[in-house]
Amino acid sequence: MKKGFLFVGSWLILFLNSFSQQLNVGLPIYEEYYRRQQLAGELGSMHSFMVRPLRLQELKKDLEDDLFLQIIEEDAKIGLLTLPLISRNTYNSKRPYGWGNKGMLPNVGFQTYLSTGIFAKLGFFELQLQPEFVFGQNRPFVGFGSDFSTPILQSRFFYWNNGDNPERFGTSPNSRLWWGQSSAKLNFGAFAIGISTENIWWGPGQFNSLTFSDNAEGFPHITLETRKPAKTFLGNFEGQLIVGRLENSLLPPTQIDFLNQRYFEDFDGDWRYLNGISISYNPIFLPNLFFGFSRTFQQYNSLKGDKFLDWFPIFEVFQKEGLFSNGNSVSYDSKGQDQQVVVSFRYLVPSAKFEIYGEYGRRDHAFNWREFILNPEHARAYLIGFQKLIALNKLADYLQIRAEYTHQQESVNRYIRYPGLIGNQTWHTHGLARGFVNRGEALGVGAGVGSNVITFEISKVSKLHKRGILLERLANHQDFFYRAFGRSSGRQPWIDYSFGLLWDQSFKNLTIGSKAQLISSYNYQWQSNLSSSRDFPQKKLDLALYLNLNLLYRFGD
Repeated sequence: MKKGFLFVGSWLILFLNSFSQQLNVGLPIYEEYYRRQQLAGELGSMHSFMVRPLRLQELKKDLEDDLFLQIIEEDAKIGLLTLPLISRNTYNSKRPYGWGNKGMLPNVGFQTYLSTGIFAKLGFFELQLQPEFVFGQNRPFVGFGSDFSTPILQSRFFYWNNGDNPERFGTSPNSRLWWGQSSAKLNFGAFAIGISTENIWWGPGQFNSLTFSDNAEGFPHITLETRKPAKTFLGNFEGQLIVGRLENSLLPPTQIDFLNQRYFEDFDGDWRYLNGISISYNPIFLPNLFFGFSRTFQQYNSLKGDKFLDWFPIFEVFQKEGLFSNGNSVSYDSKGQDQQVVVSFRYLVPSAKFEIYGEYGRRDHAFNWREFILNPEHARAYLIGFQKLIALNKLADYLQIRAEYTHQQESVNRYIRYPGLIGNQTWHTHGLARGFVNRGEALGVGAGVGSNVITFEISKVSKLHKRGILLERLANHQDFFYRAFGRSSGRQPWIDYSFGLLWDQSFKNLTIGSKAQLISSYNYQWQSNLSSSRDFPQKKLDLALYLNLNLLYRFGD
């Protein structure tokens, strides 16, 4: 009996003094902090931050500070931990804005996200139960209008019918309870295998990713992954191979019923099979340089076969000519596979407390290597960013400057590749597989289909504390604009300019992160001020407010 009480008591001590075993993707404030500590030279440079989530045990080996509570050490055989209580809260005054909020949806009004749970370890088996609950007011707002000509309406629905990006998610308040950042994994050395609904992030981006980010709700998947950088004589490798299931929203795109009935192609209810791989390589002779590669395939389950390459198309050839049958690719194209290939890099300069990174992706096979070399702009998107720390007078105080540009808009070669100067698909869209989305939200770039966005931030930081400003320019749905209005004079793109104030603060166990962003929309929904017509009546500039408040409470002392 006495031994039993001691056993239960030891578990309760672990339960009350704890922190998450993983640095969940997009964990408010903390993920940014640890990346910043790497630039400051406090965290080892072997972590690429290109295959996430990261494990806290590996970070703690390099970084000793008072921000960690108890964790289960790597050699422990048994343990139980509480996970922090996370509350994300947003408010949009007039129309949806913001991305990278996991299961939170584009929403007008208030929206809240709650998550907590437990982490358990038994030998080489690890279980994380971290469900999430989301509630949003989902108020109506002024969206895409019906007072456009038929060709313009057809152009707008071209992208909606090749994707899954509804303006508004239903007509009533939304609520959802989901498994969230939960997983069950078996560990062996530097590797793990298991099942998960966690969000994953592939690539070096801080605000966006061309493949996977925290913009959409995590999806169920089987994963084979590295738990820490795998050391070899060539250098360090990190990676992940997944097989997953994606769902559509099954919702119409606009808030105008007769437009949906006339132009929208309904979903048939099928789910999509996903296969993906990501590898990060850190050469032994270039310790601060990381190269990344990722490839994903998705297709509707009803179109998938049962051969090896149907289950693992990531091992398929890259050249389209290798997939021809009887001199054409009609048979292959009928499978409806949507491919994305992304290469990336991240370069650290610890002595200058500086990093630069980038991604380049294609969503279509090249016919052969010659065509790829001669036409690298076809079906591409790219991302580039940097971060710089400037030491201030006090120890651990820095001026943080960071910026990132994401470009999804198709290149000008659409004018010679496609008839009519109107272009074709854009990033995260596909004719048969619809969008690279889960439940109506893009899995990678959350700024909008065919949109380009640049984000610039300058802040004073000290550990978890931050005071700063943010500037952002979002060019909305550029491929639609040039498809619908590109040859019409007097029509201007829809551009959002925003200014934000940032304030983060830590109070022992409670950490607060906040952002207040004022958005000024020029030509909102392409209702241009520069000309007036039956289709485009003059309207004033729109101002909107976006508020974000994140709370993270760590249980324990």
